[in-house]
Amino acid sequence: MTRYVIVTPIRDEEKFIEATIASVQAQTVQPAEWVIVNDGSTDRTSEIVDRYASQLPWVRVIHRVNRGFRKSGGGVMEAFYDGYQALQCGDWNFIVKLDGDLSLPRDYFERCFEHFENEPKLGIGGGDIYHDIHGVQTLEATPKFHVRGATKIYRRACWEAIDGLWRAPGWDTIDEVKANMLGWNTRSFNELRLVHHRFTGTAESLWRDKIKRGVACYVSGYHPLFLAASCVSNLIRKPYVAGSAAIAYGFLKSYWIRVPRVNDKQLIKYIRAQQIRRLCGRSTIWR
Repeated sequence: MTRYVIVTPIRDEEKFIEATIASVQAQTVQPAEWVIVNDGSTDRTSEIVDRYASQLPWVRVIHRVNRGFRKSGGGVMEAFYDGYQALQCGDWNFIVKLDGDLSLPRDYFERCFEHFENEPKLGIGGGDIYHDIHGVQTLEATPKFHVRGATKIYRRACWEAIDGLWRAPGWDTIDEVKANMLGWNTRSFNELRLVHHRFTGTAESLWRDKIKRGVACYVSGYHPLFLAASCVSNLIRKPYVAGSAAIAYGFLKSYWIRVPRVNDKQLIKYIRAQQIRRLCGRSTIWR
């Protein structure tokens, strides 16, 4: 049997968390343990998750003190690691970082683990994220090597090789790039669709989310030329010029105030070499 554990950091998810819990409860392969970390919610989230935890023996809830604001990137990782350190199941094969605003197909995890079984070097995987726009399911496009941070499954050997997750913005790129650098494969499973009930980044605002993206790019060690090309390509996406300006602002501000960057020269060298290859139209993890 495949033993997997889930850690779910949540904050103010009263509208969506029940749908996520129902999706996991209905899985054909259920987790050995699920730790839900309530990161200082001020709505009915605490009440809802506590009620389900009292009914499902494999669900536990940890409540964090409300810090008074959302802490982008780093706050999610602080909550995640509180849940990770509280895990009681020690013999898991896979660990899942799962958001609390998703709906999953009933056989989602069963089919994900089939991919891992068939690909021994697959280290990180997960389904594609879709949004319901006026009744039409629309894909949230990503590079081929990327798995959305809302739904990530880590094989234990890969998890240990990358030494877990970077506890700051950019964690959901650093993990995959490092895994690829170490010889693991990472990818999304196109046939598996998850519905994300909130657009990525809209917990605060699109402007702030774009700034956070620029910060994450700096922290991850992005090449400035690749960042500039990314800003140009984002000119055709909402919020158009403002979105590209926000990404550039987040990157440049991080450079100016010396935000701590991932402390791995080999990783930064690898990611920049891959980005230059992408700009030159050559084979790379980005394409």
